Amino acid sequence: MSIIRDKFRLECRRSIAGLNLLLLLACAFITSCGTTSVPNGIQPVQGFDLQRYLGTWYEIARLDHSFERNLGDVSATYTLNDDGTVKVLNSGIYVEPSKKAGKRNSATGKAKFVGDRQTGHLKVSFFGPFYGSYVVFELDEDGYQYALVAGPSRKFLWMLARQPKIEEALYQRLLEVARNNGYDTDKLIRVEQSG
Repeated sequence: MSIIRDKFRLECRRSIAGLNLLLLLACAFITSCGTTSVPNGIQPVQGFDLQRYLGTWYEIARLDHSFERNLGDVSATYTLNDDGTVKVLNSGIYVEPSKKAGKRNSATGKAKFVGDRQTGHLKVSFFGPFYGSYVVFELDEDGYQYALVAGPSRKFLWMLARQPKIEEALYQRLLEVARNNGYDTDKLIRVEQSG
């Protein structure tokens, strides 16, 4: 009987240890990604027009992070849901040195405004109830042809455009804007776009 009791206690300890690890990982994820704050000193664009922003954007450059590592031909397509939220479809193709080179990776999520609909500050979720910041802080207000987007901290930055490639002069100007806003632009990855 004592052997059974000891085995039961051991299994309980293992289960509790596993649960504690799961909770610790969940807390770490929420702390690192699950925030809808705006990085200190970053100002979301005002007069933001969601209808003009909808459609497909191509990733020109980004700071490296695990969920897009080794992806090229990256695009994001935004469409309006019936409930007023935005459907987000991110897509890319794995490039070398990934073992998955040539395979497409896509993720579907949803976005909604954090505050008023004229401020370029949204929150995006790909993982159930967890949201992360999507802060448009530089935007071609005339034609909505390019944008700089921040995440919850300066570890996240995306340079987007309506075309897969942009002129070098515009790229350099957007780098300067990012640099002036405290981003380490030396760490930007220029995304391979075949289109």
